Amino acid sequence: MSKKTIAIACDHGGFELKELLKAELLKKGFEPIDLGTNSTDSVDYPEYGQLMGATIAAGEAAFGVLICGSGIGISIAANRNPAVRAAVCHSGLTAKLARQHNNANVLALGARLIGVETALDCLEQFLTTDFEGGGRHQRRVDQLGH
Repeated sequence: MSKKTIAIACDHGGFELKELLKAELLKKGFEPIDLGTNSTDSVDYPEYGQLMGATIAAGEAAFGVLICGSGIGISIAANRNPAVRAAVCHSGLTAKLARQHNNANVLALGARLIGVETALDCLEQFLTTDFEGGGRHQRRVDQLGH
């Protein structure tokens, strides 16, 4: 697995944004693993959150992007896997802080709550920000488990 490999998944509410973000990842030189869904036909978000969790846990991707209507349901499903630290982000700042302070490895977005420019900003901050590690941040992340 390359550090440039990123899993991406969504439910029907996030399909259009997933396609846009997948194209952005390709443009930036990343290798997206598309876990679905592949249309706007109604599906159940837990399936895709769980698939993201399994993909991260198996080491097939170090990072992921999840999208549903709010970002909440799909992140809850993914976070049930101890290998996942999914953070719902609504701005570039929340994505940056999720990486810096929480070592989030999955970005969750709400397609019905944020616009395309905000989603792109969240993705950019998530991809370019490193975990600060050490001290209080590492101690707190260690308390989260895996």
